[in-house]
Amino acid sequence: MIEGVKKKNLIKHCDDRGYFMELLREDDEMFGHFGQASLSMSYPGVIKAFHYHEHQDDIWFFPSGNAQVVLHDLRTDSPTHGQTDVYYMGENNAYLLLIPRGVAHGYRVLGSGPATILYFTNQVYNPSQPDEYRISYNDPSIGFDWQTRFR
Repeated sequence: MIEGVKKKNLIKHCDDRGYFMELLREDDEMFGHFGQASLSMSYPGVIKAFHYHEHQDDIWFFPSGNAQVVLHDLRTDSPTHGQTDVYYMGENNAYLLLIPRGVAHGYRVLGSGPATILYFTNQVYNPSQPDEYRISYNDPSIGFDWQTRFR
């Protein structure tokens, strides 16, 4: 696992009415400082990748749909510098993923329906000085193959 990335499994409390699930609490180890909560929806097959932040940490959750999440460690001082990890997240595999600053991240929507991502950041977005840096989804320095392998 890339240095500093944290995964928190979520617990559903189910009964005959449905379920309840806590996502993030201020006393969670991964929480840090609250900046902003955001929600985004992407259509099937869409790839949103890659970008990274110099000051912002992200915590990702996919409440609906499913996604292949790819992280790539850009931090030259990290013991996992240059490492790429893949996570499968979504309604069928519910957990939170902390993505530290300096780790490039992106995702591809899997399946035939859209995916919704809810994410929390430790910084507020500033449109006049955005802490967001883009890398192409097919950048050769990362070299990730987004195609599904049929086995």
